[in-house]
Amino acid sequence: MSFTEVDFNSVLLHAWKGELDFGQLLNCAEQLQTHSLAPLAAVLYQTWLRRNQTPYNHLVCFNLGTVLFNEGDLSGAKDVYIQAIQMAPAFAQPHFNLGLTYERMGQADAAITEWRWIDDNIPPNHSEHRSLLLLALNNLGRLLEANKQYASALDYLTKSLAIKPLQPDVLHHWVFLRERLCAWPVYASLPGIKPELMRQSTSALAMLSLSDDPEAQLSAARNFVKNKINSNVPTLASPKAYGHKKIRIAYCSSDFCLHPVAMLTAELFELHDRENFEIYGYCWTQQGHSPLRQRIIDAMDHFERIDTISDREAAELIRRHEIDILVDLQGQTLGARANLLAYRPAPIQITYLGLPATTGLPSIDYVIADRFLIPEEYADYYSEKPLYMPDVYQVSDRQRQNAPIPSRESCNLPPQGFVFCSFNNNYKYTPEIFDRWMNILRRAPDSVLWLLADNPWAEINLRNEAKTRGIDPERLIFASRASPDQYLARFAVADLFLDTFPFNAGTTANDALWMGLPVLTRSGRSFASRMAGALLTAADLSELVTDNMHDYEDKAVALAQAPDQCLRIKEHLQHVRSNGVLFDTPRFVQNLEQHFKHLIDELNPDQTSRR
Repeated sequence: MSFTEVDFNSVLLHAWKGELDFGQLLNCAEQLQTHSLAPLAAVLYQTWLRRNQTPYNHLVCFNLGTVLFNEGDLSGAKDVYIQAIQMAPAFAQPHFNLGLTYERMGQADAAITEWRWIDDNIPPNHSEHRSLLLLALNNLGRLLEANKQYASALDYLTKSLAIKPLQPDVLHHWVFLRERLCAWPVYASLPGIKPELMRQSTSALAMLSLSDDPEAQLSAARNFVKNKINSNVPTLASPKAYGHKKIRIAYCSSDFCLHPVAMLTAELFELHDRENFEIYGYCWTQQGHSPLRQRIIDAMDHFERIDTISDREAAELIRRHEIDILVDLQGQTLGARANLLAYRPAPIQITYLGLPATTGLPSIDYVIADRFLIPEEYADYYSEKPLYMPDVYQVSDRQRQNAPIPSRESCNLPPQGFVFCSFNNNYKYTPEIFDRWMNILRRAPDSVLWLLADNPWAEINLRNEAKTRGIDPERLIFASRASPDQYLARFAVADLFLDTFPFNAGTTANDALWMGLPVLTRSGRSFASRMAGALLTAADLSELVTDNMHDYEDKAVALAQAPDQCLRIKEHLQHVRSNGVLFDTPRFVQNLEQHFKHLIDELNPDQTSRR
C-alpha cells in the first residue's frame, strides 16, 4: 500500500471522528489534489461535511463544488454550491461558480441570474470582491452577446470598463457590440481609455467595418496573434508532401452548418476530382443538423468531429492522417481555432473565405484570391502569399434553390416605387455609408430602403439616425431573418442592392447576383472592400463598381431614375448565371485543383508529377 493511501485512510478516519480541524482539512485536500487524487479530496470533503458542523461548512461546500466541477460532476457541483449559498447567503464566490456550472450544463438563463446577483450585491468600490465583480460583469457580457442580447451585453461591459478601463479583451467585444447595435460613433469616449488603446483592442473582424486601410488590418491581425496565439509549439508536419497516390486536401471549420461559408463551398467539396484528390473535413460545429450540413458531410471522403478534443490533439490527428494541404475556412472569426494551425499539422496551410482580410498567422502560407480582390501593389499587407484564381476568388453553389417570389405586400413594401436593399449584417453599416443612403433616398423621393432586421436595437438606432438626417424613418423597411430559400427569393423583389463600405457584401452579394439583382458597390484598398467588386468584375459589370462615395451616390440615384437600366442589367445577369465564369463552379474547382497540384510539386521538386 502506498504512502498516499495510508495517509488518506488515516485522514479520512479523523474526519469521520470529528478530529480534523478546518485548517488540517484544507491542507490534506490540497495535498491529495497535488498528487492527482482529486476524487479522494472530494470524498474527504464529503465525509467531513457529514460529520462536522462548524462555521466553515459553507467554505468546505464551496471547495467541494470546485473539485466536483473540475472532475466533470456538474450536477454534484451545482448541489453543493447551492448548499453553500443556503448556509451563507452573502457568500459571493459560489454564486459565480454556480453560474459557470449552469453555463456548462447549457442553462444560460440560470447562469445569468447568478452573475446578476453578484452585480446587484457587490458595489464597484468593494476592493475585496472587485475582481469577482469584474469576472461576473465580463461573463454576463460574453454570454448575453452569445445569446444575441446585445444591448444588455454592452451595458455590462461598459460597467466593467468603468471599474477597470484597461481591459483589452473587454474592449475587443465592446467595440464589436457597438458595431452590431449601429451605436455611432463606434469609438465612443470612455473614461480612462485612450483612443489608441481602443484601436489596438479592435478585433480583426471588427476592424473590417472601421477601416479601409490594409495596413491597419494587418496590425489588428498581428495584435491578435501576439496576444492570443501560442507560437511556442512544435511543428508536426514534414516540409515535404507525403507522396500519396491522391493528394489529401482537408477543410477545417466550425461553420459546416447554416452559415455563409458553408453555403458557398458545398458544391466545391462535391466536385473535387476523386481520381487525384482525397477530401477530408475537420469540424467543430456546435449547431444542430440541417440538409446543408448533411450535404457537406456526404461530400467529404472522411468527416471528423474534433469539437471534443484539444487543439494539440486535433493537430496530431490531422498529422496522423498525413494531410498534404489544410484549408482553414475560419480565419479569426467566431469559433476559430488558430492555435490548432500553430502546430502546422500539414506542410501547406491556406486560408479561404472565413476572414476577408489577412489573418496575420505565421502558420498560414497562402490566401485564395484574385487580382481584383488583392491587387499586387497591396500584397505586402498580407502575411499570406496570394494564390491568384484566374476568374474570381469566390466559389459558388449552383444547387441553391429559392422559394416562390413573394409579393411586395407580403414583404411590407409599398406597391409602387423603387426598392433599394442592403441585406448585409448590421455591423457592416457605418455612419458614412448611411449618410449616402439617406442622400440617395432624399434624391429619389419615391424610393425605400429595405434592410435586414439583424437586432431590434440596431433597428431603433437606424430609424433615429434616419430621422436625424431628415428622412422619414418609415422609408426604412426591415426584413426579418428567413430560411435560405425564402431569403434568396427576396432579392427578386428589390430593384438595386446598395453595398456597404468598407466591409462589402460577400456571400450576400453572390446571392443577389445569382437571383439577378444588380449590386452597386464602392471598392477600396482592403480585401473586405473589394469582395463585391471582384464578383462584379467576373460578371462583366464593372459599371457597378465605383471607387468613391460621390460616384456611388450618383450612380444609385441615376439607376433609380432609369429603372430600364436595372432591367437591362438583370437580363445580363441571367446570361451570367448560365454562361458566365462567376457561377461556373466546375471551372473554379479545376482551377483550384491546378493550384493544389502546383503547390505539391513545389514541395517535392525532385519528383516528377504523376498527375
